[in-house]
Amino acid sequence: MHQSHAHQASRLQLNSQGDLKHFLSTEGLSREILTAILDRADSFLDGNGGIRNEPLLAGRTVMNLFFEPSTRTRTTFEVAAKRLSADVLNIDISKSSTSKGETLRDMLWNLEAMTADIFVVRHGASGAAHFVASQVTPRIAIINAGDGRHAHPTQAMLDMLTIRRHAGDFAGLTVAIIGDIRHSRVARSEIHALQTLGAKEIRVIGPRTLLPRDFEELGVSVFEDLGAGLKDVDVAIALRVQNERMESALLPGSSEFYSMYGLTRERLKVAKPNVLVMHPGPINRGVEIESELADGPQSLILKQVNYGIAVRMAVLAMAMDGQDADRAAEVAR
Repeated sequence: MHQSHAHQASRLQLNSQGDLKHFLSTEGLSREILTAILDRADSFLDGNGGIRNEPLLAGRTVMNLFFEPSTRTRTTFEVAAKRLSADVLNIDISKSSTSKGETLRDMLWNLEAMTADIFVVRHGASGAAHFVASQVTPRIAIINAGDGRHAHPTQAMLDMLTIRRHAGDFAGLTVAIIGDIRHSRVARSEIHALQTLGAKEIRVIGPRTLLPRDFEELGVSVFEDLGAGLKDVDVAIALRVQNERMESALLPGSSEFYSMYGLTRERLKVAKPNVLVMHPGPINRGVEIESELADGPQSLILKQVNYGIAVRMAVLAMAMDGQDADRAAEVAR
């Protein structure tokens, strides 16, 4: 996204006071906003690995609108909303009246009329959440739960929270992202977040066919060789490899991918001794990562799930506050 697009996207996400009112992308948001999300998520975590319940959304309705399936993401948004005391409705779009010819606009306007306050939107088309926020229901807080190959901002932010809690300040960190970078909305959102939060170096590692064409614009170091890419890294994030990519000409088979790019304890010996291992899940054991490493002491994969609930609580609460402040400012005029 060019600078002007990033600026427009960031303006769309903020209210008249400069606070979050939609969460569509990590791109274009300031370090202050991203840090505020992390700090708010931290406030929901207790010292024992648990998550506090806070009734900040009591009486509000959160609708999960998933145009493509993702049980994990939908479930964590549902848990997050319920921990904030919101009412939650899961709308299965594939079985809804859009298949009977109702347009997306009409369906969303009908849901808005049912006194929805927040839409959590997952869609296969890049830019879908931006479209909903800017063109269809701007007065409803829109949270992007993944759109096409474009963005998955809450996954990126739960990864940022994981890194901050276990590796400290971003300024000294070298972070490697491994796998299908070109098609990954998670990778794009993470790269933007890491840059904004001031990571020292961001590396992407993968076969040439799965590396982004615009990587120079993204400001990352690119490696086709796993060993060279992992040298002295503080954090290694393995991405999920989609089976359909392996069935196409873009990728060798799963065993060949694992032999070249699978994360193993042996291969991580070139990284920093206390390297952190992450994966957005669900993992393909023996494809992206060996089981012993995924279940081992360096792995933060289950912590990521826990932190994901806290981050989604933070984003839901902050976006609702931002929408409320905008309404109050309108009334005051």
